[in-house]
Amino acid sequence: MAHYRASESKREQFRRYLEKSGVLDTITSVLVALYEETDKPNNALDFIKLHLGAAGPEPADTETLRMELADLQQKCNLLMEENKELRNRLMQYEPSPEQGAAE
Repeated sequence: MAHYRASESKREQFRRYLEKSGVLDTITSVLVALYEETDKPNNALDFIKLHLGAAGPEPADTETLRMELADLQQKCNLLMEENKELRNRLMQYEPSPEQGAAE
């Protein structure tokens, strides 16, 4: 019996925590908005995520970021190739540290 009361007390503490932090009000308002929708969405979870702000970036933003990433990767690859080429050219004019120590 004492174990039951202890877990009930923890539940009550957790409920008060959720209430104090505003979680219950937010979830309630999202569920009310879903209830009041005349055309219910096919995916209720997506509706809830969208209204809680957890839906993620917009597809247009995602596509823009993907294009920017591809462009930056291409620039990085070009710079790596240029760096490699310049190092090879530099090696023609300057001996490597191993060669200088051997002589």
